[in-house]
Amino acid sequence: MTLVKYPGIPALLETWLTNNEPDFLTKRNFSETTLPAVNIKETEESFEVELAAPGFQKSDFKIEVENNVLTISSEKQEENELKEGETFTKREFSYQAFTRSFTLPETVESDKITAKYDNGILKIEIPKKDEAKPKPVKQIQVS
Repeated sequence: MTLVKYPGIPALLETWLTNNEPDFLTKRNFSETTLPAVNIKETEESFEVELAAPGFQKSDFKIEVENNVLTISSEKQEENELKEGETFTKREFSYQAFTRSFTLPETVESDKITAKYDNGILKIEIPKKDEAKPKPVKQIQVS
């Protein structure tokens, strides 16, 4: 395919059209800047937060509650040691970090929150206070 060059086309656009992408466009892995996806489910007994974070270890997570705000964060850095005799033309370090914060309702028991990490999913259970749980239907006798 022959590309017709028009005067006034910026060099970046021309480079993109000819498939000679500059370095910053060839980096397609943006995982270190994205936030993990979250599902929040409400049951009668609790709220359940599921956070997709594959490739992490349970020790990589930091979960805190302060002033009714649940904060989930992680910072993971892989260090690749340079072995004797190795030379690199290009070497990219791996660094991943994120922070997600959620305001908790007053109806939860923040001191009873539990967390579990399994198969790339961090699951956090936030139990509700008794007064927030649905009450069974009460029959009243007419006298």
